[in-house]
This record gives sequence, structure tokens and C-alpha cells, in this order.
Amino acid sequence: MDDYQYFIDQVKQKTAIDLSYYKETQMKRRLTSLRDKRGFANFEEYYKAMTQEQELFEEFLQRMTINVSEFFRNPQRWTVLEKKIIPRLLKNQSSIKMWSAACSTGEEPYSLVILLNQFLTYKQIDLLATDLDQSILDRAINGFYPERALKEVENKKLQTYFEKQDLGYSVNDEVKKPIRFGRHNLLHDKFETGFDLIVCRNVMIYFTEDAKDKLYQKFADALKPGGVLFVGSTEQIFNAQRYGLETEDTFFYKKME
Repeated sequence: MDDYQYFIDQVKQKTAIDLSYYKETQMKRRLTSLRDKRGFANFEEYYKAMTQEQELFEEFLQRMTINVSEFFRNPQRWTVLEKKIIPRLLKNQSSIKMWSAACSTGEEPYSLVILLNQFLTYKQIDLLATDLDQSILDRAINGFYPERALKEVENKKLQTYFEKQDLGYSVNDEVKKPIRFGRHNLLHDKFETGFDLIVCRNVMIYFTEDAKDKLYQKFADALKPGGVLFVGSTEQIFNAQRYGLETEDTFFYKKME
């Protein structure tokens, strides 16, 4: 067994995170860089140190999860969500259940609540927001963001949903109320069901084709008939029918009814 495979096996046993589902070239390069930066000669030494130093383990988790986000990222897609997808979903119901999967530092779930509040009260919104990394989730729960993360937020929304702080903005407590934050491993843990909308963007590109195939089916199974999966701008699903999905708009996939 080679050194990297040993590392993969040990991490899976300890955390249920299966690194073999990630594209090996990208992941190995990223983790080798981190290992070398910390002065370890091989992955076995690095893993043993990780089991003894929580800080090293948390750093590893943050490096393997890509946390690049901002409010209303790719605004054209959010316009489609606001003008087309949400009105259809709410046509025959007065509440909505959503999931922001791999939510990173929280910009996406808060963006969803802000958008939905144009249609519904906070009490009518149920939003699950999950990520693999607890330290990232803690930042999401805190809800503080530098100005650069809010460049796509209109002034009116900025004034309504945020409070200005010395170094940035904090999300108002009311915006936090509909959100259930929780730690979740997409590749290992069970999925809740009955979602009207699942948003999972810019995550699948790091997975193997086999992992993507399994995840798309699990997402489809978690949706209500007519529910929608919203993916990232590099993650178009070319065989959506295989999962019982059909294209509703670019990067939006509706579960067949």
C-alpha cells in the first residue's frame, strides 16, 4: 500500500470522509502542498500528527473543502430563480422546504432566505444548510461578512437584511431564524427528503464521475415531484433523465412529476 493510499484509508476510518471519491490529481496535489508546508516527510507522519493535534485536523478539513463564496453569486442564475423557479414552486403552496448543500460560510443560505422573503414570511421558509467542516459552519452561523462578499447585494437589501459593522456586515437575526445549520457528509450521510429546492453549486466538480452519479440520484430522491436541483455554472447534467430529472432552465433540473 502506498503512502497516500494509507492516508486515504485512515482518514476514511476516522472521519467517514472518502477521499477516493475526489479527483486524485487535484486532491493529492492540494494535500501534498499542505503536508509539505507543515514539514512532514510523508502522509503517514502527517496523519499521525493530525490525530494528535486538532488544529492540524481542522486545517486539513478546510483545505479539502473549497470555501469560495459570496452573496448572490452568478446573479443571472439568481434572477432565473427569482423570476421563474420560485413562482412556479409557490404556485400551489404557501411554504417552502429548501436545502443549501455544502453551504460553506453561509452566503448561499442567507441569499436564499433574502430572496424567499420577497414571497414569504420567515415562518413559511424552512432551510437546511449543511457543510462537512464544522469551523466553516461556525462562521456561517455567526453571519459576519467582509464588504467584498456583498458586492452583488442591492443597497435596499443591504439596509434591510444586514447591520453595518466596523469591518463589514452582520446578517440580521431575523434572517437566521428559518435556517437549520448542521454538519453533513454528502458522500456518506443520509439525505432528508421532501425538498422543493436543493442548491448544490461548485462542489461536484471535485468529485469523480462515479461519485457524481450517486449524488445526483440521491439529490433526485430527496426532491418532491416538481422540486428543483440548482447546480453550479460548471456542473451541467447532460443525462438528467437518468435520475428522473429534466432541464427547467440552464443549471436548474426539475424532478419529473
